[in-house]
This record gives sequence, C-alpha cells and structure tokens, in this order.
Amino acid sequence: YKSEVDDSWYYATDKDDTYGKNLVNLCSDNMESQERTNAEDDSVKRNAQDFCLWKAYKDGIDREDATWDTPIGRGRPGWHVECSAMSRVYLGDTIDVHCGGIDLKFPHHENEIAQSEGATGKPFCNCWIHNGFVNIDNEKMSKSKGNFLTLRKACVKAEEVRAYRYLVVGSQYRNPLNFTPQAVKGSQKALKRIDRVRQQLNEITAVEDEDETTTSSPIAKYIVPRELSNFETALLDDLSMPRASASLFALIKIAEKEFKKESDQYDTIGLKAINDALTKMDLVFGIFYDVPLSEDEKNNIEISLIIPVDVISLIHDRQAAKESQNWDLADSIRQQIT
Repeated sequence: YKSEVDDSWYYATDKDDTYGKNLVNLCSDNMESQERTNAEDDSVKRNAQDFCLWKAYKDGIDREDATWDTPIGRGRPGWHVECSAMSRVYLGDTIDVHCGGIDLKFPHHENEIAQSEGATGKPFCNCWIHNGFVNIDNEKMSKSKGNFLTLRKACVKAEEVRAYRYLVVGSQYRNPLNFTPQAVKGSQKALKRIDRVRQQLNEITAVEDEDETTTSSPIAKYIVPRELSNFETALLDDLSMPRASASLFALIKIAEKEFKKESDQYDTIGLKAINDALTKMDLVFGIFYDVPLSEDEKNNIEISLIIPVDVISLIHDRQAAKESQNWDLADSIRQQIT
C-alpha cells in the first residue's frame, strides 16, 4: 500500500498470516517497529511492523544518482528489496540455500520471505543457515566496546591464520564463537599434532606394499570406514563439525598408536587408508595447506639472513630498554651493536 503521509510503499504485514513465523515466532500484538533506524516515524505506516518496499524521493535528503523514476514515483528500493531482487534475477524465484548472521533472522530475512513469496507465490528458500557471532572473551565484537579485531591484527603469524581457520571450521556454526588467544593456541596445538601424524603417514605410505590387501588390515577394513561414516553422518546433521572433528582425531589416535610399534610391525595398509581418509576429510576442513607468510615475517626472515642472531637479540633488548625509558642501558646496548 502507498502511505498517504510520505508517498512511500509499504508491505502490509497484517495481510500475511505467515509473517514473522517462518524463521522466528513473533506475536503480532507486541511486534515493535522494525525499521533499520529510529528516524522513521511509525505514523507514516498503518502498522508499526510494516516495512518499506519503495522509499519515496525526498528533495534535499536523497541523492539524485541513487533514486529512479518509476510508474509508482521517484524513489529507491527499501532495504530488504535489494536482496530479493538480486536473488530473483540471478538465482530464480526459489533458491536452495540462504546464509547470514543470526541477527538477520528478523526483520531482514523474514521480510525477504514475505516480499519474495508475495511477489511470486512460490517458496523463497528451501534451507536457511544462520551463523552465530564471533565474540571476544565472551563479549560481542564491536567498535564501540573497543574489542573489534581484524584477522590481520588478531592472527599476525601465518600459523595463527591456519589455527583460526581450524577453530572456526571445527565449531558449530549456529553457536557463538568465542575468540581468545587461548583458543587459537589450542587450535595451533591440535594442528601440530595433526601435521606430525600426517608427515609420518606420508613417509611410511610412500612405499607401495603389493603383498597386502585391505582385507588383511583391521584398520582399513573396519576402523576407517566406520570413522568416515561417522564423519559423513555428522555433516548431514546440520554440519555438526565438532563431531566431524572427533572422527578425524579418532583416526589420528589410531595412527599414533600404530607408530608406537616397531616399524616392521606397522599396518601399512591401514595407515595408508587413514591417510586417504584424512585427505578426504580435508575436502571439508581445508587445513592441509601452507599459509603465505605475512610481510613482517618475510622481512624478519630477510633480516635474520643478513644480521647475526646475537645482534638481533641486542636490538630487541635496546628497544625494550627504550620503552622502559632506561636510557643508560639503551645507550650501552647501542655501543655494543655499533
């Protein structure tokens, strides 16, 4: 309907019995205004929960190059319309998967459903996936709290970047992810353990053993198929990555147990099966790769190749002395360097 107050067009939510009940369960009696900001006066709408489909042009407020002339007047699309429009143009009336942060369930995604299905008469999306927030020490990350971190700042070293990836991909996506230095170190420790086993597996299985078959190996015949099945079952259960990680580490433990034997007693067929299974699992985890070094790490390597280690140590000591305003010590160290 067209507002008689500001000439904008709004979606009448009271005409849609399913509104607010697709992704959330809202009671229409206590729905609050869902406009993106509080600047909009609810008096321009019939109901506070109605949302804008087409915002009428306001002289002196709207940009000329961001508004268009249409049969329903000059203006611009409402916040939610752009997503429905792009989705329909590029993916069709019904899409398979729609992702987003959990905070977008309402009003944004509910409004997408309402306007899209209202326009086409067809289901808008078959599967919704909403991820939890990344928290810093159990607090929501935000600039106003001063705890906003970029990946480059939070993970300075290449190994930390890979550890963060494992931390994220190994968690349940719907739940909040608590980012702490301890969590990253825990992921680093887990990856070092995986890498160590992976290296041993690659070395041991590099030589083909034609005398043995899968049926002669309990690991290859029973354990690996079981863990691969558990892994796939976990993925099918709402991407339960913690359970998928448990299957990966079950194989890591089996390999570690095998490595404790004398080398001529290794179940090489079983170890090869484990290695192949880890490779298959990594199609999901994506953790078996080398992270490119940061510029600082590259520079440090270049410096270490040119400057002796003892001099680099003195440079760090002098910097620490300067930061603590111990000028005598800083001067003394400078003399040692020169």
